[in-house]
Amino acid sequence: MKLSSYDILGSKEKSIAIIEETENPKEIGEKIMKEHKNIKSVLMKLSERKGVERKREYKFILGDPDTEVIHKESYCRFRLDPQKLYFSGREGTERLRIAEMVHPKETVLVMFSGVGPFSILIAKKQREVDKIPSIEINPEAVEYMKDNKKINKVQDKVIPILGDVKEKCQEWFGKCDRIVMPLPHDATSYLELAYKCLKPRGGIIHLYIIEKENEAEKAVEELMEDFQEKIKRKLTYKTRKVLPYSPRTYKYCVDIHISEGKLN
Repeated sequence: MKLSSYDILGSKEKSIAIIEETENPKEIGEKIMKEHKNIKSVLMKLSERKGVERKREYKFILGDPDTEVIHKESYCRFRLDPQKLYFSGREGTERLRIAEMVHPKETVLVMFSGVGPFSILIAKKQREVDKIPSIEINPEAVEYMKDNKKINKVQDKVIPILGDVKEKCQEWFGKCDRIVMPLPHDATSYLELAYKCLKPRGGIIHLYIIEKENEAEKAVEELMEDFQEKIKRKLTYKTRKVLPYSPRTYKYCVDIHISEGKLN
């Protein structure tokens, strides 16, 4: 039997496997658990992420019904249960890339922050960051984030905020140097809100989008032209392919640098 692709979340002590929907999930699960002794549970995806909390429906296949794990990444530990919240273990390289770009004394706002992977890794990599307000609408994810900032000893840097970014961002208007927007399907609708959170001198926005490979360049160019026209500020941007999403479709990050100068 050939195994289809699957995700593993956790550590060498305890992990869970998440498989794609299939007709023989138990057989596949048993094979995975035989090959990986640290995998204690197997879940099968039943849906895409949906709703404001970005949850996915799963079916428990076999193993330990307790699917909470501590996921280890870049010397950080994240306690989480994928059945209760959004988390992608595939984005560790991208999270590290962003964390390594942060400078001392920056205030970094993380929208849609989940259990805190971006926020906590930034705090660990850049010890002199000022503060990292982290907004998340899922109350269970926020409770995990509070726990995770203690586990990783960054209590003084990461600020978990429960609520809708449309409301909670208003408290950070004009106060931030950098914004991270890891919500690829809807982030573009929050772009002007993110801009309002930057300090008057400008700053950096990391915008995530999903686009077809042959349409991405044009889509980003049109998006940036429209955005620049609305904010009347000088900006530069660079687009980076992050991960495959579906055939010929990828997740991209657009790093947007907004300068102090106004457009003529």
